[in-house]
Amino acid sequence: MAKINPVLIPGRWREGYALDVHTVSSMYLGDDEYGHPIYDTKRSELGELLLRLKYRADFSGVDELVEAAAGFLRQWNREIDLILPVPPTRPRPQQPVLALAQGIGTSLSIPVRPDCISKSKQIPELKDVHEFHRRSELLRGAHFIEQSVVENRNVLLFDDLFRSGATLNAITSTLYDQSRAANVYALTITRTRIKS
Repeated sequence: MAKINPVLIPGRWREGYALDVHTVSSMYLGDDEYGHPIYDTKRSELGELLLRLKYRADFSGVDELVEAAAGFLRQWNREIDLILPVPPTRPRPQQPVLALAQGIGTSLSIPVRPDCISKSKQIPELKDVHEFHRRSELLRGAHFIEQSVVENRNVLLFDDLFRSGATLNAITSTLYDQSRAANVYALTITRTRIKS
């Protein structure tokens, strides 16, 4: 099983964790012949598996990631009634976050409801929007959640990568304020490093 190093993630949820940081270090090496920066990046074990899954469509590490997440959730021991994966940002033939959520749900016998959260408006990809306030502005009112599915229930909100937390916070606010979830917990596979 892949090694985990759980890190608390701050947000509006009751409690939340990333299983590890995504990158351990990244050193600038210079520019290539086209003027693009080159980095020597070292990733955590989970970070490397997630990178291959998300950006190279290599699903061979899904079982290992699922096993790590399910093992953590067993130890965390929170009462969870259902798992809600965050809707994917971009279309892909196979969605990494959905594959991971389904695997975790199957492993723990917890229902997964990818249909419960839908986008109520189009938003641009947020990876190039660096200001938290701007991200939050773009996400305001961006999600619809089926109240009948989550009302008075303990929900695990799941995503693969935690950057700023803007998306998870926006969805958590909707879960509490409009859909009346009892408790929202958050889990991601990795989180980006905080620059010091």
